[in-house]
Amino acid sequence: MPKPAFLSLTAIASIPLIITLGNSMLIPILPVVEKQLGISPFQSSLIISVYSIVAAVFIPLAGLLSDRIGRKRVIIPSLAISGTGGLIAGLAAVFSRSPFYLILFGRFIQGLGAAGAFPLVLPLVADVFRKEEDISHGLGVSETANTVGKVLSPILGTLIASLVWYLPFFTIPLLASISLLMIVFWIDGSKSKTTTMTLANFAANLKDVMKREGKWLTAVFSAGFIIMIVLFGLLVYLSNVLEASYQVFGIKKGLLLAIPVGTISLASYLSGRFIGKNKARMRRTSLTGLSFVAGASIAMIFLRSLWFLLILMAIGGFGIGISLPSLDAILTESVENEQRGTITSLYSGMRYAGVAVGPPAFSLLQQHSTNAIFLASGALSLTAVLLIFFLIRPPQENACR
Repeated sequence: MPKPAFLSLTAIASIPLIITLGNSMLIPILPVVEKQLGISPFQSSLIISVYSIVAAVFIPLAGLLSDRIGRKRVIIPSLAISGTGGLIAGLAAVFSRSPFYLILFGRFIQGLGAAGAFPLVLPLVADVFRKEEDISHGLGVSETANTVGKVLSPILGTLIASLVWYLPFFTIPLLASISLLMIVFWIDGSKSKTTTMTLANFAANLKDVMKREGKWLTAVFSAGFIIMIVLFGLLVYLSNVLEASYQVFGIKKGLLLAIPVGTISLASYLSGRFIGKNKARMRRTSLTGLSFVAGASIAMIFLRSLWFLLILMAIGGFGIGISLPSLDAILTESVENEQRGTITSLYSGMRYAGVAVGPPAFSLLQQHSTNAIFLASGALSLTAVLLIFFLIRPPQENACR
């Protein structure tokens, strides 16, 4: 890959890496936050959920705006807003006597910023690279950066919080500034094609697209939503159970949490290389990956020791890792450029909605039964398998229909 293309891909990959770090590294410190603020596990899960809910709501608007004025012009201010939200949360933790709701407000602002940055990665890859093989590779690298962020998050989160519990909030402005500068200098904004479509015309065209392509779009959107529910729900569960049941704390806890997400990172990179431009292969890879997640979830009911739990979560992580780039590629390469930003943003919105639902839903399930968590994870994953199997029927060379 020529140097300019390498730098462009590095800048693009910095967005999911930075945004993921800014959110996921809070997961392992939630038990610490609960103790420091005197809040319940459900309340602490809202620190993750409020960010994701806001992002899910505003992502479609960011996608439409990026189609009109260009990806770069939306991403740069969004990264600045995201950093500001982290700063507000950190200052609240330092100076407020009752910082919980101010922290939630900071996370609200951070979610607004994430809405305008993270979901534009997929269409930005398609704008910058032209060959289908390069697009698939770029999507794989982007998902890898996303999951590398998840690998580093528990380690960095526990390490930084061991110094001062609220310090992870202050890392968010720094990380966002780094990504912002890379986008400014290494991305050519002129490569983004824009449209002058009005909101009314867009809504009509979107309705037409959903009418024609609604079946397979529903499958892709639903699968992305389900994957994020399962992933973040299980990560929050694992973070809690490592401390409560196995007395694992600090860096050791971060390293153990990094095991399952590490397999996601490796699998995402390999999957991006493997699927190429073959849409039938993308579909098969998604089906295989989600089947792994369903099988591993059910097996967790019967194999409950710590190492079995970590191994099975790693297997499930591998399944998630090979599924996500395949779903990304199916969507990105099957949608017309004029609507790519908005359609992929709707997909990202569904993924963020899953991040919002997973932690509180699994926290509530855990109050009733640990088995309920694994049964829910298995049932949801199997539902995604069935949706993809029956609703996505791609011919070899044409769009998914």
